Amino acid sequence: MKFSGKNVLITGSSKGIGSYIARVLAEFDLKVWINYRGDHKLADALKEEIESKGGKAAVIKFDASKEDEFEAAIKTIIESDGELSYLVNNAGITNDKLALRMKLEDFTEVINANLNSAFLGCKEALKIMSKKRFGAVVNIASIVGEMGNVGQVNYSASKGGMIAMTKSFAKEGASRNIRFNVVTPGFIKSDMTEVLSEEIKKSYEDNIPLKRFAEPCEVAYCVAFLLSDYASYVTGDSLKINGGLYM
Repeated sequence: MKFSGKNVLITGSSKGIGSYIARVLAEFDLKVWINYRGDHKLADALKEEIESKGGKAAVIKFDASKEDEFEAAIKTIIESDGELSYLVNNAGITNDKLALRMKLEDFTEVINANLNSAFLGCKEALKIMSKKRFGAVVNIASIVGEMGNVGQVNYSASKGGMIAMTKSFAKEGASRNIRFNVVTPGFIKSDMTEVLSEEIKKSYEDNIPLKRFAEPCEVAYCVAFLLSDYASYVTGDSLKINGGLYM
């Protein structure tokens, strides 16, 4: 894939899908900024891994749901690299429970971490990328933002809101040559799914037309495509990565 920009910030990328996105984008000679909020060890290890394979990486600590910290992080990146070409809003949390047991703070905590952080990222990206009239953003949503899920009213709302928000940012960014897209992964092989019993995993897989969970790199390569020049005429789109579970 071809990229006209030179660097990318991936929020919440020290582990999970975010770390795979960082690895894949580093393969295409982009400098990846690995964001973490808590312990630096995983972020540092990922940076070393990427650099050991000839890639370029930097580690940056900030809470993506806090406006002052996000703004300061963007400033640091600009001072270092002179630009921010791409952004992946991946940071997020879950706090699952049935709606009747969910307190308002349980709801707003997830909205703040997932949707508000993506809003801040998109807003800052639009501001910075407008100066060069070039850039692309991919927001990491979820299949549950499209179809809902029991016990995930808060998570579903945050991801559904992200899908709608992305379309609005795409309309505002188009005149500045800045593209905004979103991906909606389904079941992905991860630490969370690995703890499921084989019986439960099979019951989920039976409902997926492709009959398997996705590899994390399959999400990462879709993100890379949407950021790349190959998707230069794609904006405001929602790419489903769910094996056909929700069409």
